[in-house]
Amino acid sequence: MIRLFKVKEKQRELAENANGASPVKKLSAGELRLHRDMSELNLAKTCSISFPNGKDQGGTFSFTFQVAPIYPHEALKVKCQTKMYHPNIDLEGNVCLNILREDWKPVLNINTVIYGLYHLFTEPNYEDPLNHDAAAVLRDNPKMFESNVRRAMAGGYVGQTFFPRCI
Repeated sequence: MIRLFKVKEKQRELAENANGASPVKKLSAGELRLHRDMSELNLAKTCSISFPNGKDQGGTFSFTFQVAPIYPHEALKVKCQTKMYHPNIDLEGNVCLNILREDWKPVLNINTVIYGLYHLFTEPNYEDPLNHDAAAVLRDNPKMFESNVRRAMAGGYVGQTFFPRCI
C-alpha cells in the first residue's frame, strides 16, 4: 500500500514537471505546525510582533526565533537582538526561560514562548539568572535595579556597560 502512494506521488510530480510547472514543495509537519501557531498568535496589548522582512514599527525589544526542522519536537532558539539590562537575558542576547530548555514539550507553541518572554519582562527572576550582576541588584536593591533599567533603556551606562537607547 505504501508503495502505491509513492508511485502516485511520483506520477503527479512527473506530470507537473511535464506541464512546465515548477515542482510543488511540500511543507514538513513542523512547517505546517509553525504556520498554524503563527495564525493563532494572541498577543497582549503591550506586546507586538513583526517579522524580519519589514521595518520594526514601534517595538522596543527585538527577538529572533530560530525554528528547527523538527519543530515542535525541539524547542525554538530565541535570542534578544536588543542589548538590555535584565537578569534573565545576558549581554549577548541569550534568554533564560525554562520552556526553551528542559521544560519544552511539543504541545507548547510560539504563543507560549511569547507569553514566557512577556512574563520575564513583568516578573524578572533573579533565582535563575544569565546576567548575575543584574540579578544580584534585583535581589538586594530593587529600587537600584529599577533605576539601572531606566538608565539602560534611555541609552547610557550601567557600570562599565553601555546600553543603546531603546525607548
